[in-house]
Amino acid sequence: MNKSKRILIIILLFVSSKSYSQWEQSMGTDNLDVQSLLSTTDYLFFGGATGAYRSGDDAYSFAYSNNGNDDVGPTRGFAQDENYIYTCTSQGVFRSSDMGVSWIPKSEGLTQSLSHGIIATNGRLFLASLSGVFKSIDQGETWISAGMIGIDTRSITCLQDSILFVGTQGEGIFKSEDEGNSWQQVNNGLTSQNFRAIQAQGNAVFAGGQNGTGVYRSTDFGNNWTLMSNGIASSSYRGFASNEDYIFAGSTSQGVFFSPNLGDHWIQLNEGLGDLNVFDLELNDQYIIAGTHSDGVYRFPIEELPNINVSISEINQTNTRKLIKIVDLFGRECKEKSNTILFYLYNNGEVEKKIIIK
Repeated sequence: MNKSKRILIIILLFVSSKSYSQWEQSMGTDNLDVQSLLSTTDYLFFGGATGAYRSGDDAYSFAYSNNGNDDVGPTRGFAQDENYIYTCTSQGVFRSSDMGVSWIPKSEGLTQSLSHGIIATNGRLFLASLSGVFKSIDQGETWISAGMIGIDTRSITCLQDSILFVGTQGEGIFKSEDEGNSWQQVNNGLTSQNFRAIQAQGNAVFAGGQNGTGVYRSTDFGNNWTLMSNGIASSSYRGFASNEDYIFAGSTSQGVFFSPNLGDHWIQLNEGLGDLNVFDLELNDQYIIAGTHSDGVYRFPIEELPNINVSISEINQTNTRKLIKIVDLFGRECKEKSNTILFYLYNNGEVEKKIIIK
């Protein structure tokens, strides 16, 4: 009598037969510390311990572009509006009107120079600093306090161009619906107090917690948060990037993960990545860009990401076929493991391509 067993697995159905690529390191970035990334129409920028760099060839290579910018401490963030590019650094804010060829300081009104994140939204600039949030309504010419005074703010994003979210060191997440005039702590569901990365995408907000936690998601304007699972590792997260198709998350120890369904399921994407300590991520039309802590910048072609739909299927496995071996995307024989794309080769000639998500 044939014995059979029924198992419930989640299969990623590939609708593209393209070959798969791997991460490629950007020339001129070997062994560099990278803490921030920015994509503009014509250029990519990264900032780190040695200042600002620029690429005009889709991150194939970078050149030093730090004239006038902070040359004492790291460049920790970038922002762009219709006229300028901005950096936030250990020495305050700098602005460029010529796509990073030169920079000038723009810190009038700042009572704290050490900053960690900057965004441009709705004609305003907002700066996350060691001692609160600052706002500029004149493209960085002057700055005023936007609250959170005395609180170490480490990351900042804006949902729907009107709702600010700030991640802090030690006090969780806050939000403001009035440009920083008032703030509300929104920690329901969080088990992390430290948040070094935060990203709004659509109607969702993603936040990167401390070691031992992971990536949290809120779909109700920060009122409740859920710790993501289904393929994403427990770790500290420092960077996000997103578009209408994907959300990417960068871990300080586990590399890069991406989700094609707004965080419901995740896939690790580390082949060729020389440093799994990822500090920031960015997207342009061609590539996902990763900035690492000690090995510079890497790029991965977006069109080579698996184009997948996720469905739950119940599969009958019978003893009429025998598994010969399991191989990964590059044909290397391996053991079965979860959250990784694998090929199952059987003695009847069948090949199954699947990922078991736990």
